[in-house]
Amino acid sequence: MLPKQPLACLVLILTSALSVTSLPGDTGKGRRKVVHVLEDDTGAVIVQTAPGKVVTHRGGSITLPCRFHHEPENTDPDHIRIKWTKVTDTLQFEDVFVALGRQQRVFGSYRGRVFLEEAGPGDASVIIHNVTLEDYGRYECEVTNDMEDDTGFVNLDLEGVVFPYYPHEGRYRLNYHQAEDACKQQDAILASHSQLHKAWLEGLDWCNAGWLEDGSVQYPIAHPRDQCGRKDSPAGVRNYGYRHKESERYDCFCFTSKLDGKVYFLKRFKKVNYADATKACVRDGSAVAKVGQLYAAWKFQLLDRCEAGWLEDGSIRYPIVNPRSRCGGSHPGVRHLGFPDKKFRLYGVYCFRKNEDKEAGAPEIKQIPQDGFTAEKNGNSIPVNATRLI
Repeated sequence: MLPKQPLACLVLILTSALSVTSLPGDTGKGRRKVVHVLEDDTGAVIVQTAPGKVVTHRGGSITLPCRFHHEPENTDPDHIRIKWTKVTDTLQFEDVFVALGRQQRVFGSYRGRVFLEEAGPGDASVIIHNVTLEDYGRYECEVTNDMEDDTGFVNLDLEGVVFPYYPHEGRYRLNYHQAEDACKQQDAILASHSQLHKAWLEGLDWCNAGWLEDGSVQYPIAHPRDQCGRKDSPAGVRNYGYRHKESERYDCFCFTSKLDGKVYFLKRFKKVNYADATKACVRDGSAVAKVGQLYAAWKFQLLDRCEAGWLEDGSIRYPIVNPRSRCGGSHPGVRHLGFPDKKFRLYGVYCFRKNEDKEAGAPEIKQIPQDGFTAEKNGNSIPVNATRLI
C-alpha cells in the first residue's frame, strides 16, 4: 500500500482506450495497458504511463482515458474540477469539456457528443461519440483540487487514408488556407505529418510537394528517382519545412476516414458528360461522390472498379484494389485521369449515398438541452454555471 502524501492530485493518463468502438476484426485495439506507479526515496509518487494512442474511425465512439488519485482520500468530490481541452497549436487550446462535482458543460462542436465515463472514483475519462475528422489530435486532461492541479495528455488517432490533391486549375495553385478548403470540399482534412509518414510506410509515393495541417510542406518518396529529388537519395518523406501560408503555393495532402454511406459506380447504358452525370446520381437518390469519399470507399469498402467515372470536383478517377495490367498498372490505388472538358467528354459516374438509418449497435447519445441545464441520470436537471466551471 502506498504511503499517503500531501499531494492534491496526480493524473494518471492511460494512453490506450479503456472502451473503444472499433472496426470489425480489430481485436488488438482497446486493450488495457500497464501503468507503473513507483516510489522514490522521499516517498513521493512517480507516475509512468504506457506509450501509445487511442484509435477509432469517423463515426465511431472512443474513450479518452484519464484517472486521478487525490489526498486525502476523503476530499469532497464537489471540489474536484475535471477539464478537457484540445491542443490545436503550440500554446493554443480549444475547450472541450469541464465538470465541477455534478455540474458539467460541453463546448462547441462537442456538444451532445462528449460525456464523462464515470467508471468509479478517480475516473476523469470522457467518451466521444460520433467521432469526426476534426476530432483527430492531442487532448489535455486537467484535474484540479482547490489550488492544486495536474495534467496529462492523450492522442486521438483515426483509421483512414491519405491522398494527394490538386484542383482543376493545376499543380501548385493552393496557399495554406486554400489547401484547407480544398480538403474539406473533398470530405477530408489536411493530413498531419504522422499520417503522411504512416502512408509513406504503406507505400505512398508522390513527387509533388503538398501542405500539411501544421503549415509544413512535404512529400513522400517510396521509389527515389531523378525527377523527384535524385535517384541516389534515400526513400523517405521529404520536408520543405514551414512555409508562408499566404504567399506560397503547393498541392496538399488530405486525410479521410470511414464513410457514413456507400460509394458505387452507377450502371448506365451509355457514358455521359458531367452535367448529366450529376443528374443521374440525383435521380438515383444520391450525389456525385467526392474524391475523399472515393478514397475512403477504396480503403474501407474495398471498392474495385476498372471503369473511369466523374467525381464531384470534375476529375475522372477509378479505384483498384486488385491490380491487373488492363487497369492501370501493378499497384493498388485510385487512378486519376485528370480534369477533362465537362461538356464534351463522356464517362461513367461514381455516386455517394448517405446512410439513412442509425448504425446498428451505435450508442444512444444523450442530448444536452440548450437552456443551460445538463440532464442527470435520475431525471433531475442541474444548472450549469459557465463561470465557475471554466
